[in-house]
Amino acid sequence: MKNSGLKLALTIFFVSCFTVLFAQEHTKPSTKDSLDGAFDLSDYIIEANGFVPVPIIITEPAFGGFGGGFVPVFIKKQPPYLDSVRGQLKVTPVAPNITGGMAFYTVNNSWMLGGFRSGTLVKARIKYLIGGGYGDINMSYYRTVGELGDKEFKFNIKTPTVLLQAIKRIGYSNWYAGAKYLFLKTNVKYVGDSVALPPTWVKQNEYSSVVSQLGAVIELDNRDNVFTPDRGMKVHFDGIRSDDAIGSDYDYWRMNYYMYAYTPISKKLIGGLRVDGQQTFQSPPFFMYPYIDMRGIPSNRYSGKADILTEAEFRWDFYKRWSIMFYGGGGKAFNEWSDFGSAEWAYAYGTGFRYLVARKFKLRMGIDIARGPEDFAYYIVFGSKWLK
Repeated sequence: MKNSGLKLALTIFFVSCFTVLFAQEHTKPSTKDSLDGAFDLSDYIIEANGFVPVPIIITEPAFGGFGGGFVPVFIKKQPPYLDSVRGQLKVTPVAPNITGGMAFYTVNNSWMLGGFRSGTLVKARIKYLIGGGYGDINMSYYRTVGELGDKEFKFNIKTPTVLLQAIKRIGYSNWYAGAKYLFLKTNVKYVGDSVALPPTWVKQNEYSSVVSQLGAVIELDNRDNVFTPDRGMKVHFDGIRSDDAIGSDYDYWRMNYYMYAYTPISKKLIGGLRVDGQQTFQSPPFFMYPYIDMRGIPSNRYSGKADILTEAEFRWDFYKRWSIMFYGGGGKAFNEWSDFGSAEWAYAYGTGFRYLVARKFKLRMGIDIARGPEDFAYYIVFGSKWLK
C-alpha cells in the first residue's frame, strides 16, 4: 500500500477485532450444537457476544480482479414484539441486531474502511440502519463511444459516505414506512490513458461535488429469518430526492424497487426469486447511475439511467448442514424505457455451497462461483447474496 496511514488504520482494525475475540475466550461457550454435535457458532454468538469473522475475497473486475478484506459481524438476539390483538397475545419475531466493521484492499490500490449497524428499537417498533466509511476506489466505467463501440474508462473516486434509514412498523402488520438519507462528498479523477483527454460525458462539476439525498421508504418483510430465508418475502420501494435545499450539488430523483421471495419446493429444496429495478430522473452524476448488480457481472459494467433484472436460485439441503446452490438470471440497463427492447441482455449463472454455521439464527455461509457474459467470479457469502 502506498499510504502508511492506511497501513496503520488497517493494523489497528484487525488487532482490535482479534483482541475482542480472544478476550472473550474465558467464557468458553460451546462451538458444538446441542442437537447434532456439529460445529456451530450459535452459543458463541449468544453467550459470549462473539462475532462471526467473515473474510472477503474480491474478484470484482472493476476493482482490478483480486483483493481481500475482513468483516467482523456482531449479532445480538432481540426480544419479539408482544401485541394484544382482540384479547389474544400475538408474538412476532424480531430480527437480531447486527453490527459490523469492514476493511478491504485490492490489487488496483482500491481500499475502504467502514462500519454499520442494523437493529430494531423494539418498544418504538422502529427498524434502523446506520452506515459510514471512507473509500479510495479505482473503478472502471463503460460507455459506447462512436465508432470505437463499448469503451472502458478508469477513474479514482475518494469519498466519505454516510447512510441513515429508519422505518416504523405499521400497526400489527409486517409493513414498515419511514425515511432514508445518503451523503457522499466525492473527489473524482480520471486515471485512464495518459494521452487521452478526460471523457466528454463527464461534467466538470462531477469531479468535486456533494451528493445529499433524502426520501421515503416503504417495505414489507415477512421472511422467516434475515440471513438465509426458507420462506416469506421482502418487498421494498424507496423514492429519493437529491436537491440543493439539503446541501446537494445535484437535482434529481432516484427510485429503487425490489422483491425477494422464498418458498419450500420440497423438504430439502428451497426456491428463491429476485426482481430488482432502479431508475433515475433528470441529471444524476455518472457514478450514481443504476447498474446491473448480479453475481458474475462486474459492477458498473452495464449501466444507464434505469435497469431491471431478475434472478432465480435454488438451495438443495442435501446432507445434514451442507447445501448446494444453483442460480441464474439476466438484466438490462438503458436510459429510457423506450430503449428497453433494443438494450442488450446480460446473463449470469452459477453454483456454490453453504454450511449452516449458526442453527439458532438460521445463518449459512459458503462460496459461490458465477459465470457472467465475459468471465468467472467467485464470492464468499454470509447469509445470502440478496441482502439489500
